[in-house]
Amino acid sequence: MNSFSRRAVTACLAGATLTPLLPLRKLAAQTILTPKPEPEVELRGFDSMKPTEPPIPFASQTFTDADGAELTPAAFLGKGVVLNLWATWCVPCVAELPSLDRLAAVLEKEGIVVVPLSSDRGGANQVRKFYAAHNIAHLGIWLDKFGNAARGWGARGLPTSIIIDRNGNERGRLEGGVAWDTEAAITAIRKLTA
Repeated sequence: MNSFSRRAVTACLAGATLTPLLPLRKLAAQTILTPKPEPEVELRGFDSMKPTEPPIPFASQTFTDADGAELTPAAFLGKGVVLNLWATWCVPCVAELPSLDRLAAVLEKEGIVVVPLSSDRGGANQVRKFYAAHNIAHLGIWLDKFGNAARGWGARGLPTSIIIDRNGNERGRLEGGVAWDTEAAITAIRKLTA
């Protein structure tokens, strides 16, 4: 194998686009040190929510917490819930997660919990690493590794968010990335989860 072929194989394995004029060390440094920019995602407003009229009892599906204990939505009965179905590989999910974290910080003392339910196959460790890398400080870790709960709730894609009141009734759904920390969203969530 000649020098150019070795460079080509190494570059492909590193996920780089081969640039024959660059020395291999410089190419490898660019591949490792230059992160791929995240695409811009425009978050929707809370007014895109589809109200559930009349409110219906939220279906019981099983998911797990970070320790692997099985839960159902009944674990949150008596609290308002913003249930967010997401994954670390989902671009709009990643875009909206910081605003969900800020929402959780605002509402946690009011008996309203934000439940981000990850469908990542890597489990709690993958979510922990993601939270650390993105400075997520107010969200817990819940898992739906194989998407069974999401399918049971009729989610058509990620992210999907479901607003549940303190009596366990579904009050609304949102599909796509949402700006959760706006005054309009916070006011609406307080009203819907009462």
